[in-house]
Amino acid sequence: MTYEDLLNRGLIKPFEASPAQAANRLALAKRDIKAAEAMMAIDRDWAFSMAYNAVLQATRALMFANGFRPAAGEGQHKTAVEFAEIALGEKFHDDIYIFDKMRSKRHCVIYDALGLVSLEEARHAFAFAVRFVKEVEQLLKR
Repeated sequence: MTYEDLLNRGLIKPFEASPAQAANRLALAKRDIKAAEAMMAIDRDWAFSMAYNAVLQATRALMFANGFRPAAGEGQHKTAVEFAEIALGEKFHDDIYIFDKMRSKRHCVIYDALGLVSLEEARHAFAFAVRFVKEVEQLLKR
């Protein structure tokens, strides 16, 4: 899959983001990491969701830096996963798999039921978000 495939499917649009807009998305990701850590002892579902959102915001920073944004409408989270897969490449295959699993779980946590996330799962999500956001930040500095 390529960016062109996502464009042809109407999932992304060209977007000339300023460096500040991409940096703002990274700042949002870091905010969500802090919030996830603070929420861990209060509500594991929300901590997980915040960790997921940090990964999503970092991916949106990556989109902006590459000259794209998600198209309006449904499926923007899935599009972010697909975009990350293209932008980050095979080296990040396992990370993209985790991102997609988190996306599915987050959907259930937000819309279906409560108490779905164990403490261990929330901690893993948090650690993954910290690592993923740092990786994206390093890529964007290059």
